[in-house]
Amino acid sequence: MRASIALSTLLALVAAAPSRIHHHHEHKRAVTITVDQNGNQVEASSTLEKKDSTSGSPSGSGSGSPSSSQPQSQSSSSGSSALGDLAAFADPSVEFQDGVHDCDSLPVGQGVVSVDWISGLNGGFTSIMNQNGDTSSTCKDGFYCSYACQAGMSKTQWPSEQPSNGISVGGLYCKSGKLYRSNQNSKYLCEWGVQSANFVSKLDKDVAICRTDYPGSENMNVPTLLGAGSSAPCTVVDSDNYFNWNGGKTSAQYYVNNAGVSVEDGCIWGTAGSGVGNWAPVVLGAGKVGSLTYLSLIPNPNNSDAPNYNIKIQGVDGASTVGSCSYIDGSYSGSGSDGCTLTVTSGTAEFLFY
Repeated sequence: MRASIALSTLLALVAAAPSRIHHHHEHKRAVTITVDQNGNQVEASSTLEKKDSTSGSPSGSGSGSPSSSQPQSQSSSSGSSALGDLAAFADPSVEFQDGVHDCDSLPVGQGVVSVDWISGLNGGFTSIMNQNGDTSSTCKDGFYCSYACQAGMSKTQWPSEQPSNGISVGGLYCKSGKLYRSNQNSKYLCEWGVQSANFVSKLDKDVAICRTDYPGSENMNVPTLLGAGSSAPCTVVDSDNYFNWNGGKTSAQYYVNNAGVSVEDGCIWGTAGSGVGNWAPVVLGAGKVGSLTYLSLIPNPNNSDAPNYNIKIQGVDGASTVGSCSYIDGSYSGSGSDGCTLTVTSGTAEFLFY
């Protein structure tokens, strides 16, 4: 007898903003995968639906330097870092203290990184929004102030009570000018995902890999910097135990820019034809349900141009995988245009850029 699992929301970072809201909950993304009891993929389909944006978010510019290694506490934001302060899969050790840090600046360290290049946002936060969907340029009382975590990690903070209008909010809560955890179940602001996938580059230029800020604005401004010829952890969300939207499981979603684009120029809400941010040529997804990790390449309806590299997902070091998935010379494996998914049943896989 064959058991099957339908994962219609594994990669569904879905939210629909009312037209008055100028944040960009504008893309509905879903991958449906059916596997048998042995992890063999029976059926899969990928979609990334484009909706008109209610307003453009100008691209900002910024500069910064990596955080100092192994900080003993969290400190106020002072420059951007795409790398973070923790070694890969080293747990944070200093608990976040409620009511200590001022709302006007993100406390960095312990996996938290500052994003200081977004036009219209101050303090290093990735989005600032209240339960009504109102936004602010500064973190202030009554608002949830979202933030980025370093590569391989996810934020832990969002309120259990989400807005009923379809948007999502996440981050630290500002009250009486101080920051508080919105999820008291976690003592730290960032947590590691499942250790089952990495980004690996054989290119001679850096690649800006930009995760969507979710729950939150869904803008693609959470940075992973894949250095030329190097590697970085991919955040594989434990979808069984992470944020649920409207009863559905969610995962990590990335927009990947052409090689040579910086995180400051690429991890933004882009403009039509810019080729960056939401107009980047590649979209990736990563999540784990049960014992199976799903890694996907998803077409971006905003941009059908091939990137200036090839990419394939493959098992490493004897990993057990099902299916094949690549994007080579502008064509996906399989049908060539619908995207693809690799299922990892055991071991580790990599997104190889070459």
